[in-house]
Amino acid sequence: MSDALKHECAVAMVRLRKDLSYYKSKYGIENYGLSRLILLLEKQHNRGQDGAGIAALQLHPEPGRPAYQLVRSAADNPLADVLQQVGGGAEFHSELLLGHLRYATFGRHDVSCCYPFVHESTQLSRMLLLAGNFNLTTNTEMYEWFLNSGHHPASHADGYLLLQTIAHYLDREESRTPGMVNLSGVLRAALQPLDGAFTLCGLTGSGDVFAIRDAHGIRPGYYYFDDEVFVVASERPAIQAAFNCTTGEVMELPRGKAVVMKKDGQLEVCDSLPEAEPRGCVFERIYFSRPNDADIHRERRNLGRHLMPQLLQAIKDDLAHTFFSYIPNSARVGFFGLQEELMRLAAERGTCMRSGQIAIKDAKLRTFIADAASRRDLYRHVYDLTYGLVQPGEDTLVVLDDSIVRGNTMRDAILPMLDRLAPVKIIVASTAPPIKYPDCYGIDMSTAGELIAFRAAVSILRKRNDSQTLIQAYDCAREQLKQKHSRMTNCLAMVYAAISDEELIAEIARLLTPEAMRAEVQVVFQSCAALKECCPHHSGDWYFTGRYPTPGGYRVANQALVNFVENKNERTY
Repeated sequence: MSDALKHECAVAMVRLRKDLSYYKSKYGIENYGLSRLILLLEKQHNRGQDGAGIAALQLHPEPGRPAYQLVRSAADNPLADVLQQVGGGAEFHSELLLGHLRYATFGRHDVSCCYPFVHESTQLSRMLLLAGNFNLTTNTEMYEWFLNSGHHPASHADGYLLLQTIAHYLDREESRTPGMVNLSGVLRAALQPLDGAFTLCGLTGSGDVFAIRDAHGIRPGYYYFDDEVFVVASERPAIQAAFNCTTGEVMELPRGKAVVMKKDGQLEVCDSLPEAEPRGCVFERIYFSRPNDADIHRERRNLGRHLMPQLLQAIKDDLAHTFFSYIPNSARVGFFGLQEELMRLAAERGTCMRSGQIAIKDAKLRTFIADAASRRDLYRHVYDLTYGLVQPGEDTLVVLDDSIVRGNTMRDAILPMLDRLAPVKIIVASTAPPIKYPDCYGIDMSTAGELIAFRAAVSILRKRNDSQTLIQAYDCAREQLKQKHSRMTNCLAMVYAAISDEELIAEIARLLTPEAMRAEVQVVFQSCAALKECCPHHSGDWYFTGRYPTPGGYRVANQALVNFVENKNERTY
């Protein structure tokens, strides 16, 4: 993806099932649990950049001493800073450990917003440590519920409210059945009213731990257990690396079910949330998750393969005068799939195809320059070009991208850079369909105006002098926002319904083309049908179709349209 996207990041939890002395004896590591937790976080470091935290909870804490230890950081390199603070880790020599990497999509960027969060109590069974990968669209409702219940919430942030909600029901359960808390019931009461996406991990002072995903399974989560450990992480390969286990041994957290390990080490999988349609986020498959997951690797190769018919049409079947490449590096696995198809076709025709890495990112170059013009100029040199592969004035250059969201980097940096190679034509091929709708489940694109597909749609309507379509959609959205949460429909879709796919894609290409561009620019997108075929088990495609998994998604889409028309550049949930 040429435009970097933020999203709520990664969680890791380790629960040791044997005495601490066992791990020292077997592995020769003084603090085995902490070492595994650090490895899990390091292997997911691509998912979180601006905050990190580690917590450890004693299974049998000594009275008069803290039951838990917590270190958090919002430094420039937060994970490194956390590890430096932990040091030798003697205070983190514990059976229960929880870690988190944060990429803020909402709220302040400071250490107080970094997880894990802690709800303290002198009664251990009421103590709660929480971390997760989540975004909620019902923050306002949660806040008002607290107020109406006689509480005094100290923040509007979803993480704080979520912690206090679970802690409230934990306290209530403990009051009713002291020492016999039903965590599944606590989570059912706390989470069922919520709208949004979440993968949550928690430690309780009683020694029980839990992990749970939303009923649609929007955000990812995996777990593994044997007679030594119970572990949870956002990504499967991280668990495989940390515990040397096979793909089949790592299980996906079941949708809407609480996976609970009790203080005695017994594992339970309990129903907590009502059954719902599986809508796992397809962006995880396209971009966010690392491709060393076997399933994701296969899916991305297939996404590249499925683009070949469209690309052959775009180059007019002229393989001899076309060079194929990719940018950025996240598109490499998809390119492998496309390359395989091209090589097969070239072999059938008895001809050759040319491909390779046309641009290499210069990791040493940083663009911390205040002046905007100077920064843009320098940014065009973030990549080193491979000269001599494209025949100037003769070749078409095809570059594969995983997705195009805002298009800013493509227009301002990548295309001007590629134009220096003097191709006749540049074709940008996206393994994802056009991103038409905002997100509210963890990615920082909750506004409509930042999406190049939406800007292209509005541009087409303006060229037609068709203000009525946008006004009708706006009026529809305003009326929808007055409706009950559960009755929302997507009025933003009315804008796209008035425009053909061909028109939209052509206008996106025009908006992406810099003024001084010499080469012709064309854009090719994956179809939604092909996306579904390549990622059959992850139908969370609301970015492209507008079909949201929860009512809150429709509310966000409608609010985004209203904000755009009213020229309000603000968060929609």
